[in-house]
Amino acid sequence: MTPEQIAALLAFAGTLDSRVRRALADPQQSARTISEWTAAVADVPATMPDVAWDAARATRRYYEQRGGDKSAQYRPIEPHDLLAAWGPFRTELMNRHTDPVPNVDPDDPKAWRAELLGTRAAVATGHAAPSHHRPEIDPAGQKRLAALMSGVGTGPRRYMPAHVAAELRPFRKARAHREQLVAEGIPDPLGVKCPYCLAAIDEQCRSSFRNRGKGRRPLTGVHPSRVDAMVAHLGVDEQGEAEQIRLARIMCQPPAPRREGRARHTSGGGEVR
Repeated sequence: MTPEQIAALLAFAGTLDSRVRRALADPQQSARTISEWTAAVADVPATMPDVAWDAARATRRYYEQRGGDKSAQYRPIEPHDLLAAWGPFRTELMNRHTDPVPNVDPDDPKAWRAELLGTRAAVATGHAAPSHHRPEIDPAGQKRLAALMSGVGTGPRRYMPAHVAAELRPFRKARAHREQLVAEGIPDPLGVKCPYCLAAIDEQCRSSFRNRGKGRRPLTGVHPSRVDAMVAHLGVDEQGEAEQIRLARIMCQPPAPRREGRARHTSGGGEVR
């Protein structure tokens, strides 16, 4: 609210409360009161039709002593009374607000966050109406989104760019081995659900069942029944079945990491290898 709106609000309160009218009779006291109210309720709008908010109506409700509140008998209205009345309306505004997509570059997190907070602050202070839905992406946004998605890898569950997957390959040896064999045309046993441990598609098999599933750890390979399910899913003939199973078992066992040779002490304090 501006100082002019505060002055009009206090003049209206003076018609309801003679104490306010007497306080505003002195020009110096009136100017000081308006300055204090402006600093206290600067974020409160005077009116906002979207939520049926009116500061003058809230002032009148204070003097109506609703809900058994007798505060108006002992003191005139103060800024915190107006703030308490505005609180529920502000909550309703924020509940109806849906953050629109900022217009800044999404790779700039500071600018992205600043625009989001600025939009929310404008809604919370009544300077902007709440956004009830996210606007559709305009043609410029569609081109930018297509450029961002161009590096994303292909596949049913590949959510990262190919170059990122290549950089992570030394740290994901089992998955890298699996992806390499699949690229060579070897069937993927994780492409079907495991009948034994009920692992979902593209999820590793887990150890045997325990109480409420506790203590089950992922396996580096797969259960034989999952290989059989994969072969049945492919529908290969009897001649190619043995070869398919052999390839699938190769697929299930990732390369074992090389271990460094450790020193061996011989009895009697002999030499160390």
